[in-house]
Amino acid sequence: MQQIDGVQLRKPVMIVAFTGWNDAGESASSLVQHLLAHWDHQLIAEYDPEDYYDYQVNRPFIRSEENKEREIVWPTTRVFAALTPHLPNDFLLVLGAEPSMRWQGFTSELLDIADDYEVDLALLIGGLLADVPHSRPIQVNVTAGNPDVAARFDVELSTYQGATGILGVISDQAFKRDINTVSFWAAVPHYVSTTPSPKATLALVESIEDFLEVALPQAQLQDLSLEWERTVDRMASEDAEVGEYVKELEKSKDESEIQEATGDSIAKELERFLRRHENG
Repeated sequence: MQQIDGVQLRKPVMIVAFTGWNDAGESASSLVQHLLAHWDHQLIAEYDPEDYYDYQVNRPFIRSEENKEREIVWPTTRVFAALTPHLPNDFLLVLGAEPSMRWQGFTSELLDIADDYEVDLALLIGGLLADVPHSRPIQVNVTAGNPDVAARFDVELSTYQGATGILGVISDQAFKRDINTVSFWAAVPHYVSTTPSPKATLALVESIEDFLEVALPQAQLQDLSLEWERTVDRMASEDAEVGEYVKELEKSKDESEIQEATGDSIAKELERFLRRHENG
């Protein structure tokens, strides 16, 4: 891995997302891309793709710009330092394609960087396909894989058992290094083929805001989310089978949760508004 030294960060929080298996609706990778677009940042590390990627799984692509030579862009993972002086913490933002091989070595290199910057908390971001309606709030499950960490940060203890991705390996090895990890997974409607899903990305942004008690940039995410939902509404209206299926999901969601207009949800919305207002 190539690293750039000399960047000073204040109590950095690491935010990690990968494309591929962990990234339904491109919701997780879009979150990190969104933060990079709105925060000052600097590239501090980049993986050598020869070490961790199978090019038949993650193929390189050719990029060609007008009046410039064509270049091959190789799959990799990059680590960025984001300076956020208006917030209590700076951030390390990790974005890349899920590696194809040597996950333990890959994770060890990433956590070495976390140790170098004295990271105490890493947020692992994912998206999963689920039987949920697009017309209701996107649910984000916030969990920790260890009982002590779950109690410390007042989140649910993960009870998942089954196949895992690179995020599960990072969580396991981080705990062994005394680095706390909390996972955020957005439930993306499985019947929506259009990507990305800005509504899921916005839900992840708001969930991280609530967890860290900070205001994060939202920019056009609200408008993009509404447009995405209208697009899916049109798709459902043009396909009777999909339309009926969506109605069944809506009915099930409403009956199980009596909508989201609870006192807690209203309080969270007010807290988010006040944080963004205080942030100017």
